[in-house]
Amino acid sequence: MISLSKLVCGASQWSDGLRYGNERDASAPPDPADVRPVVVFNITRRCNLKCKHCYAAATCGPVKGELSTDEALGVLDDLAAFGCPVVLFSGGEPLLRPDLPELIAHAADAGLRTVVSTNGTLITEDMAGKLGEIGLHYAGISLDGLEATHDAFRGRKGAFAAALAGMRRTMQAGVKVGLRMTINNHNVADVDGIFDLIAREGIPRVCFYHLVYSGRGSDMRGDDLSRRQARATMDLLIDRTAALHRARRDVEVLTVDNHADGPYVYMHLQRTDPPAAEQCMTLLKRNGGNRSGIAIGCVTATGDVLADQFWRGRAVGNVRERPFSEIWSDPAQPLLAKLRDRAKHLHGRCERCRWLDVCNGNFRARAEAATGDPWGDDPACYLTDEEIAIA
Repeated sequence: MISLSKLVCGASQWSDGLRYGNERDASAPPDPADVRPVVVFNITRRCNLKCKHCYAAATCGPVKGELSTDEALGVLDDLAAFGCPVVLFSGGEPLLRPDLPELIAHAADAGLRTVVSTNGTLITEDMAGKLGEIGLHYAGISLDGLEATHDAFRGRKGAFAAALAGMRRTMQAGVKVGLRMTINNHNVADVDGIFDLIAREGIPRVCFYHLVYSGRGSDMRGDDLSRRQARATMDLLIDRTAALHRARRDVEVLTVDNHADGPYVYMHLQRTDPPAAEQCMTLLKRNGGNRSGIAIGCVTATGDVLADQFWRGRAVGNVRERPFSEIWSDPAQPLLAKLRDRAKHLHGRCERCRWLDVCNGNFRARAEAATGDPWGDDPACYLTDEEIAIA
């Protein structure tokens, strides 16, 4: 994640410690062996919607082989004992699992910070109240555009109204809420309107996701933003974030899943606010760029362990055979070992990029999906050859 609020405006949020650490004099990310990952726990592949970009290729019907409640509780105990800071319950649609409140409560009691990623349509007043009572820290609720756009993208008329109602109920229950939007050609025109919406509704956080070609999202490669569109969209995000800050609106704005955003923000600040640019670079180096297989991991509904939630088909183990902590700590696991020392494996533009230490090669899952080569170029990098050239 790239925090525009932090990098552009200097605003601070609790999650900054996960991205940038707490030591002001640190100039590089910690050793991967010392990092405990945020874990995305896809507890089901079932969903009541059929979104065009779903990385899990969720289905409305039953799914065989999903972890039982007892197995899921065992995973949570292992994550807590391992020292993972956050568990993010996702799906499919996690609210379709009746045991979700039990899992959240158990994780919170074990000391994990709990997050839910949901489409929001199933959050009734009773469910919102329950989520608040059991210690849910944060709910990320997806709106992929304004009403007509979102309903078309999510495959159901009324999905926008139901999601917005779920947001309001969750906030009223005292749970922090963030809006999540995956930007693509179908909804990029709605970005300005989404900023208006969060200001009007008092939503304290918004995450703008870049498209990753996984699951049904693999069919959307042709719908991704062009380099020109990506740059124009980043300019808009920077401008609207700064405007919120000037208006003293406490809204956290982040971009997700494209670490080219970091150098782009830095170069923008070099032109507009050089002192802020230097602080931005310090934070980017401390973060270290893409952290798949390092500071982010995933457990699927059937127990597969992934380097991130998008890299389907690249399981590094299964929690039914070994605990997550053992799989993650195994120095002989080849994919994890390469991701943790990836500079020597990258080639193409990434290999010779001047920003490698603050991007770390961006998304390897997207590179593989587009080129067949997990160590080749990430096609979503919108920086020019001149901008990435080593002086």
